[in-house]
Formats: sequence, C-alpha cells, structure tokens
Amino acid sequence: MSRSKLFAIFIPAAAVGGWYTGVLYEKSYGARPANGDCTCGVKYDKWPGLPLISVHAATPIADGAEKSVVQGSRVSQIMKYGFPGMSNIRSQRDFVLSYDQRNRVPYWVFEHLTPESIKYSEGVDRSKCDFFEDKSIHEFFRSTNKDYSGSGFDRGHMAAAGNHKACQQFVDETFVLSNIAPQVGVGFNRNSWNRLEKHVRKMLRVYPNVYICTGPLYLPRREADGKTYVKYQVIGANSVAVPTHFFKIVVADDGKGRLDMESYVMPNQPIDDSTPLHSFQVPPEAIEKASGFLFYNAIPRSKVSSINGRKSTWV
Repeated sequence: MSRSKLFAIFIPAAAVGGWYTGVLYEKSYGARPANGDCTCGVKYDKWPGLPLISVHAATPIADGAEKSVVQGSRVSQIMKYGFPGMSNIRSQRDFVLSYDQRNRVPYWVFEHLTPESIKYSEGVDRSKCDFFEDKSIHEFFRSTNKDYSGSGFDRGHMAAAGNHKACQQFVDETFVLSNIAPQVGVGFNRNSWNRLEKHVRKMLRVYPNVYICTGPLYLPRREADGKTYVKYQVIGANSVAVPTHFFKIVVADDGKGRLDMESYVMPNQPIDDSTPLHSFQVPPEAIEKASGFLFYNAIPRSKVSSINGRKSTWV
C-alpha cells in the first residue's frame, strides 16, 4: 500500500480515536465536583451530549444517539445547539470559549443560564477574584495583565461574572484572560454593556433556560478617501486587538418547545444610558456574516418563534 494511502487511513483514524478519548475524559471530568468540593448545588443530568460524528453548528444534534457518550456533561448542556467551530476550544466549568490566537481575545464564548445557576450563593465574593493568564495557551499567543495596564481599556468579560455566582470557582474562572477583551470602560463596559448583561439575566424570570453567545467584531468603516477599511487598535507587548464592536446572541427556551432569539451588536465606545437596548438589535445573520461563524444552527429554523421580538421568518 502506498504511503499516501496509509496516511489517508491513519490520520482520520487517529483523529477519531483522539476525539473519542477526549470525550471519555470529558465524561469523567464533568461528573466530578471541581477540586472535589464544588457542586454548586446544581444538577446536570437531563441534557443531550455532544454529537457522535460532527459538532459543527450547521449539523443538527441527533435525538438520543449521543446521550450515552457524555450524559451529564456541562459542556454538552452549554453547547446544546451546536459549535460554531472547533478552533482552540477551552471549556471552563460553567462556560465554553474558542480562542483567537492572532488577536489574543476570544472568537466566541457560550453560556447556559438557569434561574438556579445565577442564584447568589453565600460566600461567593467577586472581590476575591483576580485576572489571570490562561496557561493552556502557548505563551506566544496569550494576553497578559501587563497588556491591559495603562491602556485605558477595561478587561471586559465575555462570559459575565454576574452570570456565574453559584460558587466561587465558577466566578473565579470568568477572570481567565482568554475570556476577556479590551472594552471602553465608562459609558460602555460599566454602563450600556452591563445593562445588556442584566437584561439577559432578567429573561430568566420568564424562561427556565437561556443560552448566550458573546464575542468581538471588527467591522469596516468608510474613511475620508471614500474607501472602506477594517481598522482597530492593539494594546500591550502582545498586540491584543481592541474590537470595534461586540455581539451577543441569546436563545431563550420556555421549556415547552418555544424558542425566542435576540441578537445585539454594540459599538465599543461610550453610549448614552438613555439609548434603549432594542436600538442595538440586528438580524442574527448580520452577526454571522461579520464574524464568519454560524451560530445555533443545530436549531431547526421552524422551532424559532421570534427574533428580536418579531415573529420569525426563517425558513
């Protein structure tokens, strides 16, 4: 048999074998309390796991077939409606992200919220948290606290700390720098962006499950010469990219088969607090085109009842 044919057989087999080993590890890891003592009182045993063959967002999850693989895995709950891609995936205990090594910020971050998961637990204290480097990322591609120091930008959470108050470990992990991107502080991160995060949590008063995807965008702008450019600042010795905009796509599940979606894009600049959040709503397709990712494509379009408060016209 030729060398090329051997490689054609060996490489896919090795990839599948490695993937399956990872799934088995995830199953055992996800079943254990963090450090043996942090269950946060939340039970995760009712949700389907990852698909057996493909976890691309454009591939629907097959009913039942995958449940035996990673039943109970927190990752499978968070990513219930599909992965936009598999580049540099990092799964924390309560959120999942894909890391952009070139720009030193996330591509996207996924969360799954329930009324129980955001409930404050006694002893959880955000003031105990410190931002820290993600040592799972090669040092060439990490952001550091020094990159942000003196930059004038906040270290902005993609998975919001306020979404993970069930136990101290969960909120601690939101401070990993792979979950962070440079955000304008006053007028944005501490104001309008915070309003949006609170709005999403308030949705849990109506919906028992809320799924969130958050990330940066680098949008083009027409300059004085009439040409269109994508321009953004970088900060620190590691040239951490400063996004021009941020997006947030939310899928709210009423537990009875109804799914409602909201999608937002906000400029990374001071925004007047009187500006209503709905003014930043955009079609989810606009975010997909700008980011290069397909989000929640494991949801049959017929199952989405409304988008941004209007009856869905997806087909």
